[in-house]
Amino acid sequence: MVEKLRPYGIRVSLPPGDPFRKILGPEWHRIHWYPTPLDRDAALAEMSRRHPYSRAGDRPSLVFDKIENLAESRGL
Repeated sequence: MVEKLRPYGIRVSLPPGDPFRKILGPEWHRIHWYPTPLDRDAALAEMSRRHPYSRAGDRPSLVFDKIENLAESRGL
């Protein structure tokens, strides 16, 4: 089976001062990879939207950064 390249990513981390950093550690992050920039951008829009079950006044405390694996995206 040939694996599909997934060079476009989203790095999810916690902002400075977030109380969960004491539990998860200051370097906690997760990376999600996607095959195209359009797939990544659609996933980012979904991840960062305000969910309907959020309480009024709740603010997401995650940081989302677009990343790219240049070797894979450029075929190097």
